[in-house]
Amino acid sequence: MTQYTPDDKRHHMQSLLARESLLDKDVMAGTETPVFRMLPQVHVVKIGGSSLLEAGRDVVMPVVDALGEVLKSEKLILGVGAGARSRHVFSIGLDLGLPTGVLAQVSVADALGNAHILGTLLAPHGVTAIPPEIFGHLLPLFMHAVPGVIFNGVPPYSLWEHPPAVGKIPPHRTDAGCLILAECFGCKSVTLVKDVDGLHTEDPKHNPAAPLIERISVSALRALALPTLPFDEALLDVLDTARCVHSFQLINGRRPELIARALRGEHVGTIVHADED
Repeated sequence: MTQYTPDDKRHHMQSLLARESLLDKDVMAGTETPVFRMLPQVHVVKIGGSSLLEAGRDVVMPVVDALGEVLKSEKLILGVGAGARSRHVFSIGLDLGLPTGVLAQVSVADALGNAHILGTLLAPHGVTAIPPEIFGHLLPLFMHAVPGVIFNGVPPYSLWEHPPAVGKIPPHRTDAGCLILAECFGCKSVTLVKDVDGLHTEDPKHNPAAPLIERISVSALRALALPTLPFDEALLDVLDTARCVHSFQLINGRRPELIARALRGEHVGTIVHADED
């Protein structure tokens, strides 16, 4: 709506923010409104790169078969992780002194390759790998046309990646990209499929006796100050401020039958949830 003032013959736009500073905290608080969910019946599933896709046929094909069964009844957005090649590129980049934003840019290629690999294996089920340049814009169209889509998982911060608190490795990697995507489109759930039973008090690959943490809040997890996590630590920051997605579940892809159970809402791994849940 506009308002016409005859004395100066101008049209003034009536808007909540037209004459306000977008740095004012009170103004920002007034913008809190319900978020429209674009894809509320779609699940986001992250498939680990180094943990699963690079583990060979004996590990990958059962996961593909399990996803194929799920796709008969559920709509899936599949994000894939990067693997050993990204770690090698990071090593080269760090040795050359490349900034974090450049490391984020070069990491995309490995994850995109894994997306095409998984997309090829799931092609008989009608799944397609969407090119990154059109993924976000055409995602709703694809989700209405096919049972599932695949993307590389890397959020497109590129050269604008946030500087990490420690070191130079980009903090927003493929786990974070999947959670941020689910939050933006208001998806039904987020499941991280890797090669561990869930979150443990220690790395189970180094200490197989480490207890499993079945459910934990963001603040409680931060208080534990674990030396390592099986997912991007940036996920905790996203859950702090998310409006649509309030939790994710980490499950073991070496037990592919758990994928369908997790998407049915069963607790079969570790659930990390926002503090208010």
